[in-house]
Amino acid sequence: MTTNLESLGQAIKQAQYRNHRTMDAALREVGVSLVQWDALRAIDRMPSASGHDLAVATFQSDQAFGTLANRLVDRGLISRAAGRGRRIEHALTDSGREALREGHRVATHVLEDLFAPLDEEQRSTLERVLRRLVQEP
Repeated sequence: MTTNLESLGQAIKQAQYRNHRTMDAALREVGVSLVQWDALRAIDRMPSASGHDLAVATFQSDQAFGTLANRLVDRGLISRAAGRGRRIEHALTDSGREALREGHRVATHVLEDLFAPLDEEQRSTLERVLRRLVQEP
């Protein structure tokens, strides 16, 4: 039997959409959206990273990330400072670190529920297969 690749692609998209919707709704309780929390995670993982590097890490255009970063600055969740040349560097504020911590707490419960239908072996297999699928050639 041949796998219907359109159906497979649709199933991946549905799983991602469900994850996004569920996480976004749950993160509202800590006062951030999934996109904002993802930016906080990237800034935490990549201290002093440029806007471009953070845009790539969060699957956004440079312009979209710049707009998001401005909103995060306005909310007091991150700071921006001049780096070398024209580079703008980003850092979490105390409020940003707290939102990140609370987001991790919420995400843990959401992800446990989302992946509950799979046992540990299936989760491991799914992760391995998806990582292989997105590897650069």
